[in-house]
Amino acid sequence: MKHFWVLALTLFFLACDSGTEDRNPFLQEVPFRFDLNLNLPLYNNLNTIGNPVYVGNAGVGIRGAFVMRSSLDTFLAFEASCPNQTPSACSTMEIEGQNVVCPCDDLVYSLFTGQLLNRPDDGARYFDLLFYRATQSGSIVTISN
Repeated sequence: MKHFWVLALTLFFLACDSGTEDRNPFLQEVPFRFDLNLNLPLYNNLNTIGNPVYVGNAGVGIRGAFVMRSSLDTFLAFEASCPNQTPSACSTMEIEGQNVVCPCDDLVYSLFTGQLLNRPDDGARYFDLLFYRATQSGSIVTISN
């Protein structure tokens, strides 16, 4: 029985992973919390599925966040800074329909999945959008990291 516990603890510690290889080296993950009131005209687009809104308030992420209702009761939120660029003058992405485009490198990302849609086939590593939590309580959607 003693050997079982030693083996179980060994496997547990080997299974633990810090996940540092998956972290985006271009974007620092900053803690924040911001409430969006769906009754305000500024966030009216969020009352319809598939209409993204840019939230550029100070203290929201690095360069702001894109928020979109993806179903009747689900919201998605992503960092607005290009995930494959160090923050610079051109690294705030722009909405194009239900996608966002990085003006620095013309890479396109889906706001439904966060995935890079036109991934170059050059062998380099590319990152998808940085995801933020989005929860709804009544007419308030809270985005946070």
